[in-house]
Amino acid sequence: MSKLFSPLKIREVEIKNRIAVSPMCMYSAVEGFPTQWHTVHLGTRATGGAGLIIQEATSVCPEGRISLGDLGIWNDEQTYVYKKITNFLTSQNCVPGIQLAHAGRKASAHLGWEIDGSTSIEDGGWKTYAPSAVAFSEKYTEPIEMTIDDINKAVEDFRLAAMRSILAGYKVIELHFAHGYLVHEFLSPLSNFRKDNYGGTFENRCRLALEITKIVRDVIPEGIPLFARISSTDWTDGGWSIEDSVAFAKLLKDAGVDLIDCSSGGNVSGAKIPVAPGYQVPFASQIKREADILTGAVGLITQPEQAEGIIADNHADLALLGREVLRNPYWPFEAAKKLNADIDYPKQYLRARQ
Repeated sequence: MSKLFSPLKIREVEIKNRIAVSPMCMYSAVEGFPTQWHTVHLGTRATGGAGLIIQEATSVCPEGRISLGDLGIWNDEQTYVYKKITNFLTSQNCVPGIQLAHAGRKASAHLGWEIDGSTSIEDGGWKTYAPSAVAFSEKYTEPIEMTIDDINKAVEDFRLAAMRSILAGYKVIELHFAHGYLVHEFLSPLSNFRKDNYGGTFENRCRLALEITKIVRDVIPEGIPLFARISSTDWTDGGWSIEDSVAFAKLLKDAGVDLIDCSSGGNVSGAKIPVAPGYQVPFASQIKREADILTGAVGLITQPEQAEGIIADNHADLALLGREVLRNPYWPFEAAKKLNADIDYPKQYLRARQ
């Protein structure tokens, strides 16, 4: 029996297989609201057989958006629009998840297919915030160093966004602590130069992440799984390391996180990343083994046999696919055929099963 197509139960939520759609920004929101694009994009991958879809980085506040095209869940009006999406995903036996995010110093950027760097205030951009007043690169504006009040507001924004996410029908909450966005900026000594209780030591640099985790865990139902996406390494000497990630994963587990989504990089402009098929799988494997926590593997997972091996060999508990399911939203159907797995098709697609 295929391990990739075996169910995974986390708390009270059962995911029908180990195939998850990784959160990927579509840069197509309007004032933080989803559009028909999001409904069709996410819905297609639900009919395509994925067990879990984690919605793209959804900002907890307006200033936390990566770009003007980012989704948001900072008000009640946005919350209720998402119900259309979560209802459809659920109707396809697909678990709807949401990634809650704050972009920190990498906010107010151009859309993903445009030039890299900050959008000017004249073109609709805004002031950005970070642990320290250090820009991501010469293409980005210098952020404002956050005060304690700013930090407290960020924690409260995550709390409110988590509550709204539950009202919107999401069954998995993922906290975005990766890719050089706000929380990762606090974690890494390459972007956090604070002298207070949120900077300096490993424990202090983890403080914001743990405050967010604990308050979110407190306000969502006990049966709802809580994930955290982390950058397992900065890929830069003197930066955040895999050893830090193992120690951090243990703290997150104690704070109520159920699964670590193991990505990497994003906090250092120009970092040399050895991109290759499955290049981040070893991080998921090490964190799973040494921190004794469920993990998700992500990064150039494209072949059914590759994904099967990741799960069967106990390197991770979920295989998160990104670019491959952009190219082929029905990848799970093709994988099931190659792995001789018997899966359910939507009734409307039964004629294509043979």
